[in-house]
Amino acid sequence: MDVFWTAPPVIRTLTALTLVQSALMHSGLVSFYWAPFMPSLIFSWRPQIYRLITPFLLTGKSYSFIMDLYFMYHYGSAAERTMDPGEFFIYLLFVAFGVMLTAGGCLGAYFFLSPLIMAFVYTYSQTNRGTKTRFWVVDIPTVFLPYAMLLLTMVTNGWFPALVDITGIVAAHTYDFLTRIYPTFGGGRNFLTVPRFVERYFTNHDPNSGYRGYGTASRAPRPAEQPSSASASGSSWSSWTSANSWNGRGTGRRLG
Repeated sequence: MDVFWTAPPVIRTLTALTLVQSALMHSGLVSFYWAPFMPSLIFSWRPQIYRLITPFLLTGKSYSFIMDLYFMYHYGSAAERTMDPGEFFIYLLFVAFGVMLTAGGCLGAYFFLSPLIMAFVYTYSQTNRGTKTRFWVVDIPTVFLPYAMLLLTMVTNGWFPALVDITGIVAAHTYDFLTRIYPTFGGGRNFLTVPRFVERYFTNHDPNSGYRGYGTASRAPRPAEQPSSASASGSSWSSWTSANSWNGRGTGRRLG
């Protein structure tokens, strides 16, 4: 429990909600009817607004249940810790909206946890450029990790689930472009700033350091500020990855 409570607040809450909803639905206590993204029901005369959230909170079955939660917690925590207070919340809203429009609106997918995790993976890979990580038994540059996972998804589940996962990468890259790449290298303005009330809600410390609800931390430099000669380091978490960890996902399956 200490590991859970020391995690950043947004990903801690998101992981808990995913655990509860998935456990209830996979155990049969709650019907799967309430989970899929269905625009016709969301925009009906009695709108089912909860369907804007529930498609992001359903894991796969059995082994995928554990791995989906692990990937969400690991990558999401790593991403949230590199952002300013409250920024991860804005990032999550932006990515979720992008995935909903592309995976749900354009591709007709019903579940979005997998592309959401891929968005976290992409952000993790960008903030850890120059390092290496272990994928199965092979050490690869961390920046290639999301594409290695996409290839695994395509091989094990087919092209449509992989295409759905790509929408998560596109959404995360778009956020990175609008908030870091374009303002830093293009001289543009960042319009996706964190509202003051959101920042105050998550923390009351100064912009560089202070106390958070999940520990005392100093703000990590943005990727553009980090030295290019980052040291290579292998990590063991991705050795958990296996073909089964991406099976049984609902993201690429159509109903009916």
